[in-house]
Amino acid sequence: MARVKITFHKCIQDSQEYGSNDEHMVSRIFFSIEVTKIENNVAMVEKYDDLYVDIKQVIGGKFEENPIEVSFPYLSSGEPYSGVMDYQAFRNAAEDYFRGLVGTKASGIHIEGGSNIRMYNNLLMREHSVDFEASDTKSS
Repeated sequence: MARVKITFHKCIQDSQEYGSNDEHMVSRIFFSIEVTKIENNVAMVEKYDDLYVDIKQVIGGKFEENPIEVSFPYLSSGEPYSGVMDYQAFRNAAEDYFRGLVGTKASGIHIEGGSNIRMYNNLLMREHSVDFEASDTKSS
């Protein structure tokens, strides 16, 4: 087993550059990953910076209730991250981070009582870290 620490750095909310259109809002979250493995009683640390994940939502639904699609993590080069990961734990952390930035309980864009509100290309910066156990096998 390995310990995975995800540090979220920022989010660009609802960007046409990332695929937003009249049906879906696509936002991108930027983060780093630190993987710690214990081998022969020695901690081995691998660090990956400048990763991103895309968050996709249907437009017109209830923001806090509608499902959010979370893509697999990508390196800044656009290649999929192939290191150690528990995707479900990561997915939940990314969704929590995003919903903590935008919505009725958010610290970034606090929206309450409005309908059909849409804002584009907002840069939201808040560092937040989570960690979890993951298998030593590479993510698929």
